Amino acid sequence: MGIDPQDVARSEQGAPFNAESFNQIRVIDTWRKYKDVLTWGKGQCLAILDDGCDLSDLPWQVEMGWGPKVVATYNSIDENNDPTPVPPGYHGTSVGYPSSINHDGVYGVAYNNFVAQVRCVTIVHLDGQHEAPTMAGALQWVLAHHERYNITTVNLSPLDDGQHQQPVSTIIDEPLLALRELGIWVSAPCGNHHYTEGISWPACQTNCFGIGATVPGKYEVHLDQYTNTDLLVAAQATSSSNAYAAACAMILREAIEKCDYRWQEEGANLPQAILAVFKRTGVHIEDRATNYAFRELDLLAAVDHVFEQTC
Repeated sequence: MGIDPQDVARSEQGAPFNAESFNQIRVIDTWRKYKDVLTWGKGQCLAILDDGCDLSDLPWQVEMGWGPKVVATYNSIDENNDPTPVPPGYHGTSVGYPSSINHDGVYGVAYNNFVAQVRCVTIVHLDGQHEAPTMAGALQWVLAHHERYNITTVNLSPLDDGQHQQPVSTIIDEPLLALRELGIWVSAPCGNHHYTEGISWPACQTNCFGIGATVPGKYEVHLDQYTNTDLLVAAQATSSSNAYAAACAMILREAIEKCDYRWQEEGANLPQAILAVFKRTGVHIEDRATNYAFRELDLLAAVDHVFEQTC
């Protein structure tokens, strides 16, 4: 399930999905400090757009006290509600663990959230932008259903493993803009090839945050990076760093709402404001090989900032 039994630091919530990354992101510290204040995604829904999810997987069968972990499903390829992966698809079943797992004493970052599992590509590692139409269909499904399920956040997991320094114009751009204007966070992984001259599509898109990674246990950039990387998160792969970022965005959103934080001073819309707080409070990271400067996510510092300013 992705955890090392020798490296689990238990908290009152239980065992974190990945103790090393959670400690560096300061998830466990945030759980402890705000355990009676925040609800860790409760009531919010995370839409996971990937290559399909096996719903027989036990973590996705969990019934929480306020409803099922998986509240909605969709398949934009076959235009039905069955997200079951079809070979060569393999990735979507587990990509939601870091953000959302709440099973057998193991917890993701926003472990009380709801999840919508959406199959939108045949395999997470894309061959160019050929599957943009089904990705756009999945994003349109989120637009149509965000109020019903309270979808606040989208983990857009696919990546083309390219090096893009600028956005690539495709059919997904219109729904990405609409989601941003509605205040819905959308992010994607930058890629895992140690590229330094660009990041994957769709992470490079204007209205999709590109999430890179630092080496867990260190404050060093690794994997794909460029100046259009929006945020770094400690993880072994950028699919995990993106999952952590999406879940942390849900937690910070709740803090902002609970404190009536004046986020309009941070950005033109709520996702931009959330990113701005993450960057304002994050750890300064400079890659000496490229001279690129980034911010690494520190969840506790971000939540503390919101509470100290307004609560």
